[in-house]
Amino acid sequence: MPQIKIPAVYVRGGTSKGVIFKLSDLPERAQNAGEARDKLLLRVLGSPDPYKQQIDGLGNASSSTSKALILSKSTQPEHDVDYLFGQVAIDKPFVDWSGNCGNMTAAVGAFAIAQGIVDKEKIPENGICTVRIWQKNIGKTIIAHVPIQNGEVLETGDFELDGVTFPAAEVVIEFLDPADGEGAMFPTGNVVDLLDIPDIGQIPATLINSGIPTVFVNAADIGYTGTELQADINGDPEKLAFFEKIRAYGALKMGLIANLDEAQTRQHTPKVAFVAPAQSYTASSGKMVEKQEIDLLVRAFSMGKLHHAMMGTASVAIATAAAVPNTLVNLAAGGGEREAVRFGHPSGTLRVGAAVAQQPNGEWTATKAVMSRSARVIMEGWVRVPDDCF
Repeated sequence: MPQIKIPAVYVRGGTSKGVIFKLSDLPERAQNAGEARDKLLLRVLGSPDPYKQQIDGLGNASSSTSKALILSKSTQPEHDVDYLFGQVAIDKPFVDWSGNCGNMTAAVGAFAIAQGIVDKEKIPENGICTVRIWQKNIGKTIIAHVPIQNGEVLETGDFELDGVTFPAAEVVIEFLDPADGEGAMFPTGNVVDLLDIPDIGQIPATLINSGIPTVFVNAADIGYTGTELQADINGDPEKLAFFEKIRAYGALKMGLIANLDEAQTRQHTPKVAFVAPAQSYTASSGKMVEKQEIDLLVRAFSMGKLHHAMMGTASVAIATAAAVPNTLVNLAAGGGEREAVRFGHPSGTLRVGAAVAQQPNGEWTATKAVMSRSARVIMEGWVRVPDDCF
């Protein structure tokens, strides 16, 4: 069969990269959710690849770079763009649609403006264009504040984001009502639970649905310091299996899966992360992060590997959990009430903020979380795939 070509844009969003499509540009049989769409995205990224390299596709063999986005004019009132995110597995024939990607969210507003999805009258000649995004995976509103110069998206600038080599223009993102799904922000009703895990023991954990479902544990409780880098963990199958076991039992406790076997088909969510009080460490770039620069340390896993920086959605979870007194994240940051934290991750630091409130029934809710990211188009044109691959 011949190859076909599909309009696509290859974009860096935050500390991730992915391929963005307009829904209307996809082949008709892939415009609806289902097997054809999943097979198409797998082929575009180069999955499943038993070599785990994605040589025959646009993926770069990491969870941060095996991503696909589908955008369209919003069907929701008072929104500009509908945003659907797929996390494409590397070595398995699987696309996970269970959550959002906060890093790639930074690219959604800019793409929607550049591709004519946002109404022209909303775009200033110079200034900030406010784009209201409907995140279809989780049914939430996100607001992106995109810089505009001479009527076009401004991508260059001096905003530096640890985990990204070059500076770019700052994009401020607001995640409104960021609790994931329709359930409680703390699905068990507790800010700290005990996970009883065979061969590991009882581990205190904060289980939160905000930005993305996340399982937080203390680094000290599992024999870590919080200063670890990818090389300290990702090459050791036993360590990776250890964290996957914690993630699976956390997912079960949160009610995200009915049995442990389901965790294998829900790799994108929940995330698992460990936290520790602030201390100095050397980031993966060689830069020294001093103790006084940060409030706490956080290390998080994505698709079974320690992330090189921090997922955007997990950053929302960190901000929200830090704002709620007595969560493990809050205690690692020093406890008390706080509207923002700066945390240390493997590539450097990030500042995030959140607004929370406790309801009369004792439940906690979050009204919004805010962070700064950047995005840049790397390449645009067509991606080619064999016509019989989906």
